[in-house]
Amino acid sequence: MWQLVGDAARLYEWFPGIASSPVDGTTRLITTDAGLPMPEEILVVDPVQRRFQYRLTAPVFRHHRGTIDVIDLDDATCLVVYSTEADPRAMALVIGGGTAGALDELRRQMETRLESGLAADDHANGGNG
Repeated sequence: MWQLVGDAARLYEWFPGIASSPVDGTTRLITTDAGLPMPEEILVVDPVQRRFQYRLTAPVFRHHRGTIDVIDLDDATCLVVYSTEADPRAMALVIGGGTAGALDELRRQMETRLESGLAADDHANGGNG
């Protein structure tokens, strides 16, 4: 799971409503399905902690920081935790609503991989969760 979550350019694969997410250095440009561009700055990509952290730089935010942690549960499964800070605070609710769908999609993809035996292969190759 970390291989998917930790690859900033692959966000569109698991976050509903995101059409594309190209990366250039530490900048990711999210484009929604409606065509709205949402520029981001990538703050942390830590494969040891399995933490991805970013901030939206769109003018609608005075402050934003999102953090995604992938926690290995040592049984070929993982727990994905998303947290966000936003000002204005109401934007955290908007982001949270979209994130719920994204976490559901990650779970669906992980369960599909487990059912097909792919996750076990990833685990054996050091790709926990």
